[in-house]
Amino acid sequence: MIRPVVDYLVYLAVRVAVCAVQAVPLSACRSAAAALATFACDVLRLRRDVIEQNLCIAFGQLSTDERRRMAWRMWEHLFLMVAEIAHAPRKLRRSTYLRYIRVRDLPGVAEALLSRRPKVIVAGHYGNFELSGYALGLLGFPTFTVARTLDNPHLDRWINGFRSATGQFMLPKHGSSADIDRLLEAGASLAVLGDQAAGPKGCWVDFFGRPASTHKAVAVFALANEAPLIVGYARRVGGPLEYEVGFEAILDPRELSPAQATVEAITLWYSRQLETIVRRAPEQYWWVHRRWKGEPRSRKNRAA
Repeated sequence: MIRPVVDYLVYLAVRVAVCAVQAVPLSACRSAAAALATFACDVLRLRRDVIEQNLCIAFGQLSTDERRRMAWRMWEHLFLMVAEIAHAPRKLRRSTYLRYIRVRDLPGVAEALLSRRPKVIVAGHYGNFELSGYALGLLGFPTFTVARTLDNPHLDRWINGFRSATGQFMLPKHGSSADIDRLLEAGASLAVLGDQAAGPKGCWVDFFGRPASTHKAVAVFALANEAPLIVGYARRVGGPLEYEVGFEAILDPRELSPAQATVEAITLWYSRQLETIVRRAPEQYWWVHRRWKGEPRSRKNRAA
């Protein structure tokens, strides 16, 4: 009885906070994001150990002050990203989105997405990934996105309403395998995040020079359906809500040799593409989540 009430109160609090953000201009949101970044990074020191560990792995050559500055810029980006998402439904429309979003190589993007073959689009926790599917929908390219269902049903329904406003259809992370197979057989575009830790049974491939457990599903979807694998991104390139959306690289399973057409080889390929994207603007990556969890079994066995 208590849980439904708490969920609804949390939902109301979030809606009020979003309304407050929408009531102020994005320029003010940017100033607020800077102040909140200082509070989160230097006062509360949120996730400091995890962020420092991640940055040492990825950018060990940086000094302590340089890593601290990058952590601060990451927090500024995250807070500003939240404000951008709140403003997106009002500012990003089919008649206005060109003021904010530019598409790198639009003909190439259109050619890839207009293909009758199934497509698998993989992205990372980088830039404003929530705007990727939203922007593609504005361009007239619907996608089916796999995302984890939120514990709060009111928030889950509301957030998915935003995500699907322009033609992005949401699929729950668990229990949607049959729907995914059906959609890919019909030639749909499936979008997934490919930089989440997959536990000890994942596919271990290098990410920034260190093995990271990665979900096998992305490569399996591409191989099983002979679907081109597209690595995409949405990177902030100016002020608030000014983004570049594009595809970093495309891999066609039909063009691979037997040695290349394996889950491990394809997972390593797109992980390297994601790494290349992150290196262009590392402050826009989510260093707050533990990308490197545990160790491969082979390394554990050698240690034993």
